[in-house]
Amino acid sequence: MTLQVENLSVSFNGGRRGKKNITRAVRNVSFEVRQGETLGLVGESGCGKSSLARTLMLLNKPSAGRVLIEGEDIHKATRTERKRLRRNIQMVFQDPAGSMNPRMTIGSLITEPLTVHGFPRAARQARLHALLDDVGLPRSVEGRFPHELSGGQLQRASIARALAVEPKILVADEPVSALDVSVQVQIINLLMDLQKERNLTYVFISHDLAVVSQVSDRVAVMYLGEIVEIAATDDIFDRSEHPYTRSLLSAVAVPDPAVERTRERIVLTGDIQSAASSPGGCQFHTRCWLRQQLDNPDKCITDSPTLQAGGEEHRVACHFSDVFSDEALRKRLISQASRQPVTG
Repeated sequence: MTLQVENLSVSFNGGRRGKKNITRAVRNVSFEVRQGETLGLVGESGCGKSSLARTLMLLNKPSAGRVLIEGEDIHKATRTERKRLRRNIQMVFQDPAGSMNPRMTIGSLITEPLTVHGFPRAARQARLHALLDDVGLPRSVEGRFPHELSGGQLQRASIARALAVEPKILVADEPVSALDVSVQVQIINLLMDLQKERNLTYVFISHDLAVVSQVSDRVAVMYLGEIVEIAATDDIFDRSEHPYTRSLLSAVAVPDPAVERTRERIVLTGDIQSAASSPGGCQFHTRCWLRQQLDNPDKCITDSPTLQAGGEEHRVACHFSDVFSDEALRKRLISQASRQPVTG
């Protein structure tokens, strides 16, 4: 099942006493996730990843644009149609404990979506046991409460709950960030196995690029509500063309200590633009090390870049991304940026 997002924007009014203070959480975002594919969505905290996820789940109302499942605009559906559409897309949360009623048993929590969608009692019980088996939980947890499970067990229960109504699309919002590293690996492997078995479509949201590289077919990089680069995972990690993506990648730890000691790291400083303002230029220009190395071109301040094709299915929003095609120039610019932090 295909998920399409077209020119999506999400804004919130945080003003008081009649005063408007519009926060633009998501700005003109477009992408497509094909059936059976995983799109990794990465970026700093506050870049709009969770706001986008909540909009995909019909929890936020878009201020512009569309979210389409198999060509159907989910935000224009009637109440009855929305109930049907919600069976197709479900969410796995970062904090499973926070998304579950502590007064309900694990069995009741997992089968609650089945009750909402009118499954008969006998079918619910059989489905519960099958789901517990699928996510690697003993059936004995059925009568236990959330606080009686470990973090890993609780996230497995959360995944079982999300799969209860047999969705085709899963939105996973930081699903392993609250877990120990060893447990993270188990949950990631579980999600990948379930995807293969059920041909699921994933939107996998994370700030951890190392995790994203393991699970994603393609990666979209967000900055202040905008997608600044989207490409196949290998292209993002080996041939990224946006200075923000380059800075994120430079912070990813390398297992080899010798390489880690000599690796050039780009440290971003400078002021972050406010999500409540729309300056009209590139959102990243106040922190952009590439702009500094190119003598601060005015174009970055006055003109907002749009996603342009930089190769097959590789799109980047930067006025000067073409400099990365020259390997010698790219290495020189990155080396200079790693020695001299950006100062806005």
